[in-house]
Amino acid sequence: MPCLAAWAKNLGGISFPLLSDFNPLGAVARQYGILRDEGFSERAIFVVDKKGAISYIDVHDIADKPSNDVLFAELKKILQ
Repeated sequence: MPCLAAWAKNLGGISFPLLSDFNPLGAVARQYGILRDEGFSERAIFVVDKKGAISYIDVHDIADKPSNDVLFAELKKILQ
């Protein structure tokens, strides 16, 4: 997906799998409790470790840009 490739590049070329919830529309967002009544999700980042456990959640306003520094710190934690 081009938007995920651009985001990964913007993050310095990370190789972690990224998910965007396009098809079926909202299925993952619904499961994670972030699908809005209008049919789109909140801006959210979930870091899932290799065992499938969620180790970090960041849900914020759609207009806000998350801090990459915080995200990288969380990703480093799961690599240790």
